[in-house]
Amino acid sequence: MKSAHQIALIVCVAVSSSQIACVASAELDDEEVAEVQQEVIVHNALTRNALTRNALTRNALTRNALTHNALTRNALMGNAFTSEALRDPESRELLSFIVSCALPEDEHVDIEVKGRRYRFRGELGLAPEWGKARGRCDEKCQEWVSACLLSRVNYMGEHVTISLRGNDHALASTRAERRRYDHVEAAYYGNVFLERQRRFACLAPGETSIPRVCGDSLEDCVVDVVGSCADVCNRPRSDGSFPHCRDREPIRFPFGIRVFPPRTEVYKRAITAFLE
Repeated sequence: MKSAHQIALIVCVAVSSSQIACVASAELDDEEVAEVQQEVIVHNALTRNALTRNALTRNALTRNALTHNALTRNALMGNAFTSEALRDPESRELLSFIVSCALPEDEHVDIEVKGRRYRFRGELGLAPEWGKARGRCDEKCQEWVSACLLSRVNYMGEHVTISLRGNDHALASTRAERRRYDHVEAAYYGNVFLERQRRFACLAPGETSIPRVCGDSLEDCVVDVVGSCADVCNRPRSDGSFPHCRDREPIRFPFGIRVFPPRTEVYKRAITAFLE
């Protein structure tokens, strides 16, 4: 019997009625891949506007009000900024995905807006500590939740099922899942909770686009596509996911020498998406 926190992750547009629980997350070693027995189905149609244009601005959910406080009803509704922001449907949409990424499936957050009650359910459990009393979302939490949010943007609004993997127990996968979802799409990473959002993706080797997230062109994509994951990330783990990804491509010199420019940032928490 596998431990309760070893859970596979599959993402699609429709939420299954037979989801299992995700519990506390823990980062894995780069070469460790937990073998699990079941899968989780979650929603992946976060809109670009909810992530970028309105929901994380001074006019809506403020970054500090979110990350410096617990992801609980009392903390959200007790803060004037967040309680006012949640009147905006796009702010509620973003919050629903934040809760889904951060908290395990057996937890939820209830809020009341203009007499109407909303329930936001946890699913993946990438930052369960955020939902505890006096919880906060530190850099590790912010990067995991950001990678999860970016991987779940859906440009076309189509029903696309994907498998998400990374070096965290909440992203563990089954053998059957890895066989079925064997086409690497891209890796996603960054931090959307900073004043100037950092939204990055790298392409799977041989890929030139990410239509699910970017549409027909990379020019106006919600993420900055920085090149091939083979160039900007460490070698893939045994589940195919790319760890430790950088925010810019290396400078190439003769004889195969590559050097990253100064001030290149490395993101330890990246999530790789796989398609059928």
